[in-house]
Amino acid sequence: MGFLTFIVEPLRVLSNKSTVLACLAGLLSLIALSIILNVLNQLVFKNPNEPPVVFHWVPFFGSTVSYGIDPYKFFFSCREKYGDVFTFILLGTKTTVCLGVKGNDFILNGKHKDLNAEEIYSPLTTPVFGKDVVYDCPNSKLMEQKKLVKFGLTSDALRSYVPLISQEVEDFIARSPVFRGFRGTFNVPGVMAEMTIYTASRSLQGKEVRSKFDSSFAELYHDLDMGFSPINFMLPWAPLPHNRKRDYAQNKMAQTYMEIIKARRAGGAQRDADDMIWNLMSSVYKDGTPVPDNEVAHMMIALLMAGQHSSSSTIAWILLRLATRPEIMDELYEEQKSILGEDLPPLTYDILQRLPLNAQVVRETLRIHAPIHSIMRKVTTPMTIEGTPYTIPTSHVLLAAPGVTSKSDAHFPEPDLWEPHRWDQGSPLHGTNQDIDDDEKVDYGYGLVSKGAGSPYLPFGAGRHRCIGEAFAYVQLGTITAMMVRQFRLRNLEGKQGVVETDYSSLFSRPLNPAVVQWERRDKAIKT
Repeated sequence: MGFLTFIVEPLRVLSNKSTVLACLAGLLSLIALSIILNVLNQLVFKNPNEPPVVFHWVPFFGSTVSYGIDPYKFFFSCREKYGDVFTFILLGTKTTVCLGVKGNDFILNGKHKDLNAEEIYSPLTTPVFGKDVVYDCPNSKLMEQKKLVKFGLTSDALRSYVPLISQEVEDFIARSPVFRGFRGTFNVPGVMAEMTIYTASRSLQGKEVRSKFDSSFAELYHDLDMGFSPINFMLPWAPLPHNRKRDYAQNKMAQTYMEIIKARRAGGAQRDADDMIWNLMSSVYKDGTPVPDNEVAHMMIALLMAGQHSSSSTIAWILLRLATRPEIMDELYEEQKSILGEDLPPLTYDILQRLPLNAQVVRETLRIHAPIHSIMRKVTTPMTIEGTPYTIPTSHVLLAAPGVTSKSDAHFPEPDLWEPHRWDQGSPLHGTNQDIDDDEKVDYGYGLVSKGAGSPYLPFGAGRHRCIGEAFAYVQLGTITAMMVRQFRLRNLEGKQGVVETDYSSLFSRPLNPAVVQWERRDKAIKT
């Protein structure tokens, strides 16, 4: 028996190895064959009625990697080869890109019966915001929800927010350990993420909500934000570490809002201010149905995310850009002193409107660092692109990239140069806004808005899904910038040139973390 084992066992091992090798060889042959067939299909079978397909070797994955690493580099490279309209494969999905102002208008102002945002974004946003709000409900209901939320975005509300945001910035600087002493360094993205949670929650959501937020909630927000990872377009349900943290954070934040609502329903809180929660608690939909408490909580999460997310990355970019141009930061300081006086009175909404360079810094930063690089829609009805022979079938997704026009030299000379003075009075760009060349107004169900897609500058999108919080964003960003200018001088670390790279790993563009700069207090702002 021992002799037979001695003979048979090596043969069995060899047989197993041979089987594994044969399977591996078969798999490699299958992969090679699929690549060959994929290449032949691109070279031989071209549909003249559809846009050109970006050449790719590997089926299914297509151009996913090159697009994901640097979307703008990918867009500009493809534009040179294929023109303004082309299709690329994004994780098995044919994604048709339409660039330029015409492309923006074609997609962003497309009719709801032809294009659908819910199918694209619901898997991503629903686990973050919660059920029955935003893209987890019919479009008509979303438009009603946007109308309800606009309660907190009126001109009177925006006026009241400037002092609140200013105070939050002052309080944050006073208590933050990173701003102790006369000078030091700080990681801009991390610090600004925490600061903007406090400014957004205090202004948009009220004193009671703000009192619930501390640094631990900033961490919860970060975990919730990671739910926007691109992989969650396909695998939002996957038991990945970032998804487990996302779900815990969502439940914790929803619970916090529900506790506030429950206490108010029970008469445990006095209605001393008409904040957003009170407004939503007393609101009804068009059919007479009161807004359920869970939807109030989930809308408050969505509102916080909207009020903080883009502002967090943008204010970080503003400070990082100012650190590369300290002379601009000094100009901003001198602007405040020359217009407002040496004593620098407390900021108000009206004062903010009198600081043109401050506003131009915000605008120029949004031009180069638009928070969202890709806006997608599912095609639900075949669509013909005017001026081309192309008809986009329902198997495609359409993608608009407004940031491409704002980075194009056809619209902005030296587009890669961060130069706030390009918007100065007397320059060709002075007065340019989101509604340039397009004064047409339309009501999608939440009030009249400009279609606005005729502009090369669209950091907040256009059309039906145009961000309703853009006015708040400008107020928040302008206020924080002005307050930081009063307090500090910023500059890059010794030996560091230029600005940090962009992190495209999330749905939103943001500075690559960490991004550390030096700070130094201004004389009149020195704290002992």
